[in-house]
Amino acid sequence: MSDTTYQIIALTIYFAAMVGIGFWAKSKNNDLDDYVLGGRSLSPTAAALSAGASDMSGWLLMGLPGALYITGLAEAWIAIGLTAGAWLNWKFVAPRLRSYTEVSNNSVTVPVFFHNRLRDKRGLIRIFSSLVILVFFTFYVSSGMVAGGVFFQSTFGGNYHQGMLIVAGVTVLYTLFGGFLGATYTDVVQGLLMLAALIVLPIMAFIYVGGFSGLQETITQVNPNALSLFAGTTVLGIISSAAWGLGYFGQPHIIVRFMGLRSAQDATAGRRIGISWMAATMVGAMSAGLIGIAYFAKNPDANLTDTKNAESVFLDLSQILLHPLLAGFVLAAVLAAIMSTLSSQLIVCSSALAEDLYKMAAGGKEISAAKGLWLGRAGVLVVSLIAAALAWEQNSSVLSLVSFAWAGFGAAFGPTVLLSLYWRKLTAPGALAGMIAGAITVFVWGYNPALKGLMYEIVPGFAVNLLFAYIISVATYKGDSPEAQAIEEEFDRAVELSR
Repeated sequence: MSDTTYQIIALTIYFAAMVGIGFWAKSKNNDLDDYVLGGRSLSPTAAALSAGASDMSGWLLMGLPGALYITGLAEAWIAIGLTAGAWLNWKFVAPRLRSYTEVSNNSVTVPVFFHNRLRDKRGLIRIFSSLVILVFFTFYVSSGMVAGGVFFQSTFGGNYHQGMLIVAGVTVLYTLFGGFLGATYTDVVQGLLMLAALIVLPIMAFIYVGGFSGLQETITQVNPNALSLFAGTTVLGIISSAAWGLGYFGQPHIIVRFMGLRSAQDATAGRRIGISWMAATMVGAMSAGLIGIAYFAKNPDANLTDTKNAESVFLDLSQILLHPLLAGFVLAAVLAAIMSTLSSQLIVCSSALAEDLYKMAAGGKEISAAKGLWLGRAGVLVVSLIAAALAWEQNSSVLSLVSFAWAGFGAAFGPTVLLSLYWRKLTAPGALAGMIAGAITVFVWGYNPALKGLMYEIVPGFAVNLLFAYIISVATYKGDSPEAQAIEEEFDRAVELSR
């Protein structure tokens, strides 16, 4: 059989497994709450692996190895910042968010939690946060579809649109029927697949280049600064790269996994599993980039497919060093990174449409279990179709929105999440003002080349949100009101449950 046949067999097995898990999860969904949060039944392992897989996207297996191949370890500051941010998120947000969302009228989405926690009578926070989710995630989902199309185009020399439709179609299918649990348990398998690929391939490549001595000698010959964390960096540059970690506190598709845990106490085990997975995959991805420098220097006849950004280094090494069937599963691991993020974002968009906006438009009336399920599925389908339309004309500006959207969510939602969980005096006007100010700051800063070159927009956006939320909350807080007393009691119960 040809190499391509082996690769197609591997991808077919992978796709069939994902769809099978989605249809298995379908039987677990009885109402909209199950569809968007899985009945709060996630084990620490499932929550940790799904949070990690849905977070990383194709950047882990393509972008990060390519960046280290081109520049060296100086690019590792983003990975360091992300790992630190993920640890802080699991440590300080996960247990309290799990307990507080249950105490606060069983909130099943982030906008609903803000609405209930802050007693937002006019519903402005819920509407604004739902719209932010829909706008940013629709483009985010679109970028994932573009990545899937480009993947098939570059790997098999196939048609961009066919590749996009295959990736989007399989992902939408298992998400449409499986809901939150379908997305979560496919993420678990995808996370394990990514971990295996990022352990096996760098070890094999490491052996091929002659171990530590051969690796270091060859890398320094090619790029004397490649093994330095600080060469070519500035203090502001390091802060800007590491600040990616701030984004974790406000990513709805990640923190919803915390809300789905069986209990707040499960967050401790989840943190240990999740950060272990993240550290292992980050080290594997960075190792692949560095080892790639040595391998292609020692083997000038071997070709790097992407000579501009080197984002193909991981894939190229797999094609060269592994049996075609195993190389096919490495290709599946790259698709897993793309599809796990895609499915998680579709579920969050679906919940924003069905749980937040539709229920508000219906005046908060309860809907039947069957109708809720179909509303959730309709939300997935609507967002998928809009995202596919945006992705149909391959456009790099859609892909560039990924880092912008990460900053937007981090600055708009991150401080609000932290203040909601740890500051009793946060008020609805303060939270809304902070969210709007943070989002505007990210937009203005991100589209000003001089400011963007100075620092990643999440840093000023996060700071401005905190400042506005604090000042306006202090000005509008009424500690002696019955509403404030009810919030105080709810806050205390949430703290107690999180211990």
